[in-house]
Amino acid sequence: MNFKLLFLFLFSNLFICNAQIVPLYVGTYTDSVSKGIYQVQFNTKTGALSNLQLAAKTQNPSFIAYSPDKKYVYAVGESGSGSVSSFKVEENGTLTFLNQVASNGGAPCYISIKNTGNKAAVANYLGGNVSLYEISDDGSLQDAYQIFDYNAPDKISHAHSARFFNDKLFVTDLGRDAVYEYPLNMDGKNYDLINPSIVKFSEKSGPRHFSITKKGDYIYVINEYASTITAIKKVKDQFELIANYSTLDANYKGENACADIHLSKDDRFLYGSNRGENTIVVFKRNLTDGTLEKIQNINVHGDWPRNFTLEPTGKFLLVANKKSNNISVFKVDSNSGTLSFLNSMEAPTPVCLLF
Repeated sequence: MNFKLLFLFLFSNLFICNAQIVPLYVGTYTDSVSKGIYQVQFNTKTGALSNLQLAAKTQNPSFIAYSPDKKYVYAVGESGSGSVSSFKVEENGTLTFLNQVASNGGAPCYISIKNTGNKAAVANYLGGNVSLYEISDDGSLQDAYQIFDYNAPDKISHAHSARFFNDKLFVTDLGRDAVYEYPLNMDGKNYDLINPSIVKFSEKSGPRHFSITKKGDYIYVINEYASTITAIKKVKDQFELIANYSTLDANYKGENACADIHLSKDDRFLYGSNRGENTIVVFKRNLTDGTLEKIQNINVHGDWPRNFTLEPTGKFLLVANKKSNNISVFKVDSNSGTLSFLNSMEAPTPVCLLF
């Protein structure tokens, strides 16, 4: 027997088995049984979830984000006056606390990290503002160096998401029905507002989260109050409204509040979450003009799907169901984009999923 070949065979199979298991971090609310950020093992071959463990004890980490190299995790603390924390990812998947700084506004609900890894943006829902931070080489957060306040005497702001795209920053304001665009200043640090909103939104539509195509030529905004998705096209240096699309099944008549939105890896399909109808809505994208065609509303097998994510291979979609305390896993049909339910795992108040 060739023991060398046998060893290589066993080693390669062991490597394959290990490679299909990836960590999933879960942001939660800690007002009940949850204690902070949890880690789950996800099988990218079978779609199975296993081994739920506490990764870091922290208060109300309702939204979490990776550094580009995945060496650090950043979390908002949606409690009190608001905070933002940084953690180092250890080899065993636990998170070691690095530092915490003020979010400079109440109820921080979103955090994103620039693709260069040196900047973070935090949206404060009750504060109605967005804070920008520089990130040190050791992964820790510095105090905010720029704060955008959107409150006005006649209208209260609710900043709900802030995301970097290349050298621009986009912010959704649920309270003032706007999406703001900020280009990076020539100093390479500060951002300047271009206009009041990239397009005009319907009053009380409540823009919450958004997704941008890889080329940056289309933006899709999910509206919490209106239960719609606003499709927007970039034309030269401006943006134009394409249309608004309902996220609900035509037969659904109850209350609803939209939450999260994501494009598929190839930009062919668009997904959104409905809290109330408790579904994931699936749209097919026209790659030529950016229009949408609704093709599915599928039950999330849980209650109040706040956040969801597509796992790294794009073959599965996972949903965090806040009120039913579970994470649902769906298989993604690569040809049609439609979803089919696979399984579910209990998890304490899950509201954010991070691969």
